[in-house]
Amino acid sequence: MFILNKIGEKMKKEMINHPDHYGGKENPYETIKIIENLGLNFHVGNVFKYISRAGKKIDNNETSEVEALLKDLKKAEWYLKRYIDIVESNLNKLNKME
Repeated sequence: MFILNKIGEKMKKEMINHPDHYGGKENPYETIKIIENLGLNFHVGNVFKYISRAGKKIDNNETSEVEALLKDLKKAEWYLKRYIDIVESNLNKLNKME
């Protein structure tokens, strides 16, 4: 993905370090900063990540922001369901020990 800089030269859009769809480097609410400051675990951090970027990262396979939104929300749902299953399983194990 490319953007034009101020003098019209092509430059690669930042997709690794602080990409715009996660808030960008200068944004105090950049997704990774919030995840780290809240100490979110892997699953909950990913739920937050996908919800915070929902509809903002459009891949080549998607034709609209709505498709990107739905894809990100489904990813968040997947991580949330997986974590709920883990918590429920651990709770069941604890209850059996009593």
